Amino acid sequence: MSLRIELIAALKRLLKAQGITYAALAKQLNLSEAAVKRMFSQQAISLARLEEICGVLDVGLSELATETKSGGPPPLAELSEETEQLLVENPSYLLGLYLTLNRWKEDDVLARYDFTKPQWTGVLAKLDRLGIIELLPENRYRLRTARNFRWRKDGPMERFFIKRLLPEYFNRPFLGGNENLLLLSGMVSPASAAKISLRLEEAAEEFDGMLVQDAVLPTNQRVGVSLVLAQRPWSLHLFDNLRRKPSS
Repeated sequence: MSLRIELIAALKRLLKAQGITYAALAKQLNLSEAAVKRMFSQQAISLARLEEICGVLDVGLSELATETKSGGPPPLAELSEETEQLLVENPSYLLGLYLTLNRWKEDDVLARYDFTKPQWTGVLAKLDRLGIIELLPENRYRLRTARNFRWRKDGPMERFFIKRLLPEYFNRPFLGGNENLLLLSGMVSPASAAKISLRLEEAAEEFDGMLVQDAVLPTNQRVGVSLVLAQRPWSLHLFDNLRRKPSS
């Protein structure tokens, strides 16, 4: 296989790993989606265009060449119990995970947060050892997480969120920009309840897609958004004293 074909195949793998669609790439290159598809299908990419695509992916040409030799390990859909616990116990590592998942560049991190460059390098090195990222030269990195990365069910991070962060999340009214709270309750059939659950999963998938699509934008053109999607059968304890007691 020629080097040109190997480089283009590596580009496709990296685009897929970062969840960058041809449409999102076209927007960054100021091209039509059709032009980008044609460029890859005909395997006709100039050196200048190759460098532009590498810029979108935040990888160097030497890193792209390395990628041609290996497809890399499979992406992580979730972390181990031990890794989640370590992140919960170390806010700097947890913040580092958040920033890398959202593809922050080092200059933006150092401008916004109270890290020195050696401290930020240490955070990245720890995430690399945990297998969450692959640390590259000049503190660039490649994510090893899957597009649909989730915290473990009833894992350390979910328990930490419920105990510590959920009260903070709901501690003030949802009245600002990009804020919305819908409190819905009612009685439906089991089939309808299953359909609602499916809709929540679809909303999460759409959210994942938006994260990937907008990840190529500068940090000053993005806003942090958190969604809490939940559903459960629930009888309010508020009404316990009003319920008729079963006869003995």
